[in-house]
Amino acid sequence: MTAATHSTLFPQVPDSADAVLEGLDPEQREVATALRGPVCVLAGAGTGKTRAITHRIAYGVRAGILQPSSVLAVTFTNRAAGEMRGRLRQLGASGVQARTFHSAALRQLQYFWPKAIGGSLPRLVDRKIQLVADAAAACRLRLDRGELRDATAEIEWSKVTQTVPADYAPAAAKAGRETPRDPAEIAQLYAAYEDLKRTRSVIDFEDVLLLTVAVLQDRHDVAEQVRAQYQHFVVDEYQDVSPLQQRLLELWLGDRDDLCVVGDASQTIYSFTGATPDHLLDFRVRHPGATVVKLVRDYRSTPQVVHLANGLLAQARGRAADHRLELVSQRPAGPEPVYTEYADEPAEAEGAARRIRELLDSGVPAAEIAVLFRTNSQSETYEQALADAGVPYQLRGAERFFDRPEVRKAGSALRAAARFGGNDSLLDDAVDLPSQVRAVLSGEGWTTEPPAGSGAVRERWESLAALVGLAQDFAAARAGATLSDLVVELDERAGAQHAPTVQGVTLASLHSAKGLEWDVVFLVGVAEGMMPITYAKTDEQIEEERRLLYVGVTRARQRLHLSWALARSPGGRANRRPSRFLKGLRPGSGTAGGRVTAGGAGGVEHGSRSGGGGGVVAPAPRRARRTPARCRVCGRTLTDAGEMKLMRCEGCPSDMDEGVYERLREWRAVQAERSGQPAFCVFTDKTLMAIAESVPEDERELARIPGVGMRKLNRYGSDVLAICAGQEGVGLDEGD
Repeated sequence: MTAATHSTLFPQVPDSADAVLEGLDPEQREVATALRGPVCVLAGAGTGKTRAITHRIAYGVRAGILQPSSVLAVTFTNRAAGEMRGRLRQLGASGVQARTFHSAALRQLQYFWPKAIGGSLPRLVDRKIQLVADAAAACRLRLDRGELRDATAEIEWSKVTQTVPADYAPAAAKAGRETPRDPAEIAQLYAAYEDLKRTRSVIDFEDVLLLTVAVLQDRHDVAEQVRAQYQHFVVDEYQDVSPLQQRLLELWLGDRDDLCVVGDASQTIYSFTGATPDHLLDFRVRHPGATVVKLVRDYRSTPQVVHLANGLLAQARGRAADHRLELVSQRPAGPEPVYTEYADEPAEAEGAARRIRELLDSGVPAAEIAVLFRTNSQSETYEQALADAGVPYQLRGAERFFDRPEVRKAGSALRAAARFGGNDSLLDDAVDLPSQVRAVLSGEGWTTEPPAGSGAVRERWESLAALVGLAQDFAAARAGATLSDLVVELDERAGAQHAPTVQGVTLASLHSAKGLEWDVVFLVGVAEGMMPITYAKTDEQIEEERRLLYVGVTRARQRLHLSWALARSPGGRANRRPSRFLKGLRPGSGTAGGRVTAGGAGGVEHGSRSGGGGGVVAPAPRRARRTPARCRVCGRTLTDAGEMKLMRCEGCPSDMDEGVYERLREWRAVQAERSGQPAFCVFTDKTLMAIAESVPEDERELARIPGVGMRKLNRYGSDVLAICAGQEGVGLDEGD
C-alpha cells in the first residue's frame, strides 16, 4: 500500500554486493551482514524489517556467500511472500525460494509422497467448512453459519497446537478459549471431521504441515535430502509461529544453526490460531550464541503517531510487554491524532466518509487512505457511507489481484498486442508505452473517467486503472521500454503475486491490515466492547486486544483519526464509552499510569557460548553436559535422530521382539482410529521399534526411550507396559 513512485516500484538493480548495503541504517546493515549462525532481529513496527532481511539475503547471494537455491525464506501470507520475491528480484537475487510455511511444506510433500508413502498425495481441500458441516450432520449437531465458522477455527487451532480430539476439552480450558459449543461437542465434531477426511481420501492445510513433519521425522533419507537442498533459513513474523510450524522449522534445520528470525512480540495478534511469541522471546535460550539486532528507528510514522503507539505499550502488562521496543520516529513532525466521539455508529461512518471525501478533494490519493475496524461485521456500514459520499473503496481480503478475471483478460490483450501490435489499428496513434496500454485496455472497459457509484463495475475499472498506472511508472523508470517488456514485468509480478496499487479507500479489519501502511488511517469503533472486544476476559486476551490496537495505530504514516460511538443505532441508549486503552493518551482522559519496561533502545548484541547477554531475550541457563549417544551394539557415536531413538546404528542387528512389535502396531492403529489422528501421532515406527527392542518392565524404563514424553507416558504407558508383559487384547476392545 506504499504510494507508487518510480524509485520504490522500479529501482535499478544494484551493480554489486556492496551496493546492496547502500541506504541501510547501522542496525539494518548489521542484519544484512550477519550471514552465519543464528540471528534474531527484533523489529518494531515501521523499522524496515522486510528491507533488512531482503537486503541480507541479496547481499549474501550477490557476495557469493549464499547460493540462491539453498535459501528458504518463509512467512505467513501469500502477499508477504510475493512482496519478498519481488524485492529480491529487484535486488538481483532471483532464484531464492520465498514461501509461506504451508506452501513450502506442500511442495515438499508432493515431491516426496510417492517415495515416502507411495501413490499420489490425497486431494487438498481448499475450504474445510463444508466438510465440517457434513461432520456436524453426521454427529446430529445443528450449527448455524457463525457456529460452523467458529468450530472450523477450533479444529484448526487444535491441529496447529497438535491437540487430538480426545484432548480438546482440557486443552481448550487450559488455553482459556471461548468455545462456540460445549467442548465435548466440539471434540466429537473434530473426531467426525477427521473420520470424514479419511473416508473421502482428502487432507486439509493443517494436514500438510502434520504430514510433512511426520515424513521428515520418520524418513531420515528424506530429511537429509531436504537439508541438502536448503542450508539457510529466514523466518519473517516469527512471533506468529505455532508449535507445529516451529517443529517443522526444527526438522528443516536438523542440527544446523544457519537461521535468521525476525519478529516483534508487541505485534502478536494471532494467538487464537495457535501463534505464540515464546519461540521469539526464547530464541537465545535455544541458541546461546545468537546475534540479536534491535530495529527501533521508525521510518513509517510521524513522531505524533509514534508517541501514541509507545504510549499504548507503556500501559501493557505481560511477558511480551516486558520486552517491548521503544520506537523512535525518523520522520518530520505531523498533525496530532484526532479523537472524535459520535452519537451512534451510522453517524460515525458518515463522519469518516465526510472527512475522507474532503481528503480526496484536497488531493490525497484514495489508495493512501484506510478505514480499519475490529470485526468484519462493521464493514457494511462503512461501505454504504463511502458509496453515499461517492468515495471509491476496496475490501481487503478480496480476490488476489492477478486472479481477477478482468486482470487475466487484460493481460491476454496486452500479450496479443505486444506480439501483433503492428497490425492493430488501435495502436496507430499510440506514441509511447503508456498510450499503447491505454489504447489496448480501452477495449477491455478502461475509460479516462471512472464509472459512477461503486460495485462490480467500479471494481473492474479500478483493476484496469491500476495496470494503466503501473505502465506509466514502468515507462518512467525504464527508458525505451516496450509493450513486450511490460508483459514480461506483469508475468513476473503475477508469479510473485506482487500486485500494483489499486486506487480506492481500503476497508479492512485490524487483523488483515497487519503488514500494510497508509498515509491516513481511520481507526473506528474504538469503544469498550469492541476494543477490547466483549469476549476478551483474561489478562492475556485483554493484552492481545491492546496489541491489536497498537498494530492499527502503527499502520498510519501521517494522519490518524480515532473514533467511537456512544450508541449502536440512532436513538439508542448512549451507554458506550471510549476504549480503556486510550486513557491518559487522548486529551482530557486522565493519567495513563504507564511504567518503564525493558527493551527500548536499538542496537546489536553478539551472543556468546557462555550464555551471556540480556536485554530483550533471556540468556540461556547453564545446562548439564550431556554425554554423546552411542550405539549399544557397535559403540559408534550416534548423530541421527532416528538412530538415537533406537540407540543403535541403522545397519546394526536388531534384537527386537517381533511379537511385541506387531501387537504394538495393532494397538496403535486402534488408538489412532479412536482419537481421529494419524498413527504416527500416537507413536512413530521408530519409537515402537525402540520399545520392542528394549521391552521395558516399568514406567522408568519406558520413559527413557526417546519419543515417550511425559504426556504420552501418562496416556499410553499402562497399555504399552501391559503389551510388553505379554498381556493379550490390551486397548483393543471397543469397551476399553
